[in-house]
Amino acid sequence: MKLKIAIALLSASLLGLGSCRKAPTNTSTSGLATIVCDDSFENIMNQEIDVFEYTTKGNANIIPYYVSEKACIDSLLDFRTKTIVIARDLTEKEKAYLKSEKKLVRSNRIAVDAIALIVNPGNPVEILSEKEIGEILSGEITRWDQIEPSKLGEIQVVFDNEGSSTVQYMRDSLMNGRKFSPNVYAQNSNQEVFAQVQQRKSALGIIEVSWISADMRTRDLPREERIKSLERQDTTVAEFDTSIKVLKVRRDDSIEAYKPYQGYIYDGRYPLYRSIYMITTSANGSLSHGFYSFVTGTIGQKIIQRTGILPARVQPRMVNLN
Repeated sequence: MKLKIAIALLSASLLGLGSCRKAPTNTSTSGLATIVCDDSFENIMNQEIDVFEYTTKGNANIIPYYVSEKACIDSLLDFRTKTIVIARDLTEKEKAYLKSEKKLVRSNRIAVDAIALIVNPGNPVEILSEKEIGEILSGEITRWDQIEPSKLGEIQVVFDNEGSSTVQYMRDSLMNGRKFSPNVYAQNSNQEVFAQVQQRKSALGIIEVSWISADMRTRDLPREERIKSLERQDTTVAEFDTSIKVLKVRRDDSIEAYKPYQGYIYDGRYPLYRSIYMITTSANGSLSHGFYSFVTGTIGQKIIQRTGILPARVQPRMVNLN
């Protein structure tokens, strides 16, 4: 509902401006377009939009809306937007419906994302197995001392929000039909998950990995410096924010555990990962298609690489961190 109101207000305001000046011509690098994005990827898409608009010398204006995955899909199927970013591809039924409405559907995997588990630096736990994570979420494990000796007491699990794709991923991957425990809490945003973990030693935060990447500091650089840095060859991101602790995760059939570094996402050793898709029904030559081409192209993929997740089209260059 909020999305419908926001887009309706935007349309009305643009019509009002029409009597004063001509609307901007819509081309692949100019005009106005909307994108509806899973709110887990807000910080990534904000950077994409910022650099894209800068490269068009202010002629393009991309209006983002950050909502749940379901709201993204509904907005595309209801023709309220032409471009969405979500953590799955469209189903064959969804694609068939759009094609029946004479829409050309383009879908491209733009990244491989990881779900990170974060705790307060005062928490002594370093590793969780997939089985332990599932048992924490279902309530079979409720205290930190059931994992290893600890005085922290009950585990408080915090997600970004109840309808997020992160919640859906954990339910589908680790719950095996079980319900979430009463000790699992939904916040209002990824920032709040981060804040809860910083404040509570007993908290276990479940968050998309780009929110904890130390290399996100590049988003604060002036645009000119950021664009110049994107032209250089980059290594994988090798740091996380030091105000929280990132746990290692172990597959149940492995003795080794790994943190969600890009290299371990790339080779599959870090188990909690998923694909991110950009989907559009926009016409060739439109601004929506121009932005789609930018995100799936070299510079757009390098922006994703800087955020700590794995771009779909830029292979990471591994470095030895001895």
